[in-house]
Amino acid sequence: MHFDSLADFFAMGGYGSYVWSSTAIVLLSLLILAWITSTERKRIFNRIKSELERAEKIKQAKRKAKQQEVEQVGHEPS
Repeated sequence: MHFDSLADFFAMGGYGSYVWSSTAIVLLSLLILAWITSTERKRIFNRIKSELERAEKIKQAKRKAKQQEVEQVGHEPS
């Protein structure tokens, strides 16, 4: 489509309000989607990180308990 002026471009042949409002809605929707995706991704990564830290603490606690048991008995249990 050919436009003679910038005003004609924004008017879009009388349909400018429909064109620009729908464009704004689509862009706003995409921005909201990107923001939600970003925050959800951060939340998921933080949850995974905390679960891995918790698993490591449990593993260390089990090692420590086993080591204390060995020290009390004096040898490795069979």
